[in-house]
Parts: sequence; structure tokens; C-alpha cells
Amino acid sequence: MESAMEAVAWERMYAFFGAGGPVVLILAVMSVVALTIVLVKLWQFRALRINDLDAARAALSRYRSGRVREGLVRLEDSPNPLSQALARALRGVERGLPEDKVREEVHRYCRHALEGLRGGLRPLEVIGSLAPLLGLFGTVLGMIEAFRQLELAGNRVDPSVLSGGIWEALLTTAVGLAVAIPVVALLNWLERRVERLAHRMDDVVTQVFTEDLTELPESAEEESHEPARLRAAAPGR
Repeated sequence: MESAMEAVAWERMYAFFGAGGPVVLILAVMSVVALTIVLVKLWQFRALRINDLDAARAALSRYRSGRVREGLVRLEDSPNPLSQALARALRGVERGLPEDKVREEVHRYCRHALEGLRGGLRPLEVIGSLAPLLGLFGTVLGMIEAFRQLELAGNRVDPSVLSGGIWEALLTTAVGLAVAIPVVALLNWLERRVERLAHRMDDVVTQVFTEDLTELPESAEEESHEPARLRAAAPGR
């Protein structure tokens, strides 16, 4: 029973590729390549834990408290490029290097890390752009063949011949769109994740060389409360 079902499936697949011609075969290969690239990128993002911000936040908090060494220890086990960029910035600060040299080295590392994350996205962009064009090309070839068969038939025109040829021609366009739509969607999603990481890296590294102005220093808070205490202590009029 299973062998019969497999035989039917193979026959349908053979008929499908036979109807679409070499264009459908090329699109099938492109879809396999695109799927492989997407899976590799997902594995890469997961291995680098690009969404894990806990280590960077904890290290930055320790650095602002004056505990640079504790912050570096917190970043040692994190493969996240954001954490590694912050670790380089903290090492430069700990060694007392000039800010411009530290920034230049950190930016160099960030560019290198982001380039590695963008690897493979260009082929996805090419596949997403070429797939619908290949589908349209296959449709044009199929329409040419359908009308050629119509011309050869002469006065014995069979509408089924023309309709069958058009159906086979439009099949390539459908396959091309079926390949392009998910590829373009996944490409934009992957690019957005890389762009978000790049923004976070720039933001965190900049915080190393700036002051946190979200809270008032303790001396300022005491001064702000002092007039209120004086008014409370003053005798009533």
C-alpha cells in the first residue's frame, strides 16, 4: 500500500516538473538553497544568542557603579556580539586608553561582527528577485509553445490544446511567486534582526563614554529636599 502511494507521489511530481519544464526545476533548486541559507542563519543567530541582553545590561550596571572588573567577568561567557563589543570597550577604559582609540577598535569589531551576520543574506535577496522573473520567463516560453501548437493545428483547432498549454505556462509564474514571497519575507525579518543588533551595539558602547542623566546624583537630591525641610521646620506665621 505504501509503495503504491509512493509511486503515485513520484508520478505526480514527475508530471509537475514535466509540465513546468526546466524553469520549475531551477526554481525548485533555488527554493532548496534559500531554505538552507535560512536554516543556517537561524542556527547562527541562536548560537550567538543575539537576543540575550542580560549580560550586557548587568555589565553596564556594574561599570556605572565603578566595578569594571566585575562587569568584564559577567561578559566573558556570552557569545553575543553586543556583549563582546561592550567587553572591548570596558577593557579599553580599564587600561586607561584614549577614548578615540577605544571607540575605533570597538567600531572595527562591530563592523566585522555585523558583516558575519549579514553573510548569506545577499543570495537570499538575489533569489527573491529572480524567482518571479524566472516564473514569468517560463510563462512566456509556455505561451509561445502553446500558440505554436495552435498554428500547427491549422483549421483543426482544439481548444483543449490551447487551454492546456496556457495552464502549463502559468504554472511557472505560480511557482516563481511561491518561492519569492516567503524568501523576501524571511530576508526582511533577518535583516531587521541584524539592524536591531547594530543599533543596540552602538547604543551600549556609547553609554560607556557618557553619563547616565536619568537620575539625579545623591547630592542634588539632598539639596532639592533641603528647602522643604526648612519650610517644615519654620514657625508658622
